Amino acid sequence: MEYVLQTERLTKRYGKVNVVEDVSMHVRKGSIYGFIGKNGAGKTTFMRMVSGLAMPTAGTMKLFGSEELEKERLRIGTLIEAPGALGGMSARENLEVLRRSFGIQEKERVEEMLSLTGLSDTGRKKVKNFSMGMKQRLGIAISLMRSPDLLILDEPMNGLDPAGIREVRELLLKLNHEKQITILISSHILDELSRIATDYGIIREGRLIEEFRASDLEKRCRRCLKLSVDDPGRAAAVLEQILSIQNYDTPEPGILRVFEGLEDTAGINKALVEGGVSLKESYLTGQSLEGYFVELVGEELTGK
Repeated sequence: MEYVLQTERLTKRYGKVNVVEDVSMHVRKGSIYGFIGKNGAGKTTFMRMVSGLAMPTAGTMKLFGSEELEKERLRIGTLIEAPGALGGMSARENLEVLRRSFGIQEKERVEEMLSLTGLSDTGRKKVKNFSMGMKQRLGIAISLMRSPDLLILDEPMNGLDPAGIREVRELLLKLNHEKQITILISSHILDELSRIATDYGIIREGRLIEEFRASDLEKRCRRCLKLSVDDPGRAAAVLEQILSIQNYDTPEPGILRVFEGLEDTAGINKALVEGGVSLKESYLTGQSLEGYFVELVGEELTGK
């Protein structure tokens, strides 16, 4: 497996508080990695460390398989917090300033980026008069100026209307499919993220609690009876031997998910208790993608 980003127990501490704690992330080459967590979970801080905007307190990182981070960061484009554009200039002027400051010889790069992000017809219009969607697309154009292999985007759809969200979504898919750019993107707009992400990482209170592929998501979101028990082995025996239920799994210690017999959850609970299992929780879950993510992060997603 080829990774463009690997971290091992990456940690960032401010004072006595670990904002990011022991995060071990794996971003596959060619993927669109959806980074999900509620406000304050540590997503932006993590992205700042990867981008070199903040120094880790502990842990290690590899970019494109290398520990020469300063060198490899030249292959990264970032849009974190706000597009770095000058409001009194046009999109074209902003990109031309960047082209020269980066020492990019190809003058056609500016027009290429404008065309790629759908900003070719903005003419002399000042950036301060752009819509939010146009500003976000300009931010992406800025992040693409050095032809990066990895694009890091922090909430690029935040504050956009439906048309703006669609424009950004289509642009990201184009960059991934046609330009072969790997994308690490944070977002709380889960429905939109699910339309583009190939991989997911879930962060809660600074800790990465799960990583999985989009292909695993359907199974994870399947309707099931989720059981919290004191003795998973005994519970499994009751399911199989008393109830003849084979379709279940144990995703984490003390937890079972039952995928059949859901029309009689009361009967399942009764059999478990009569079989000597201490049942701490029992509830139906998995009705929706958002419900699954909300359950993992702990509450509604409302921002970074």
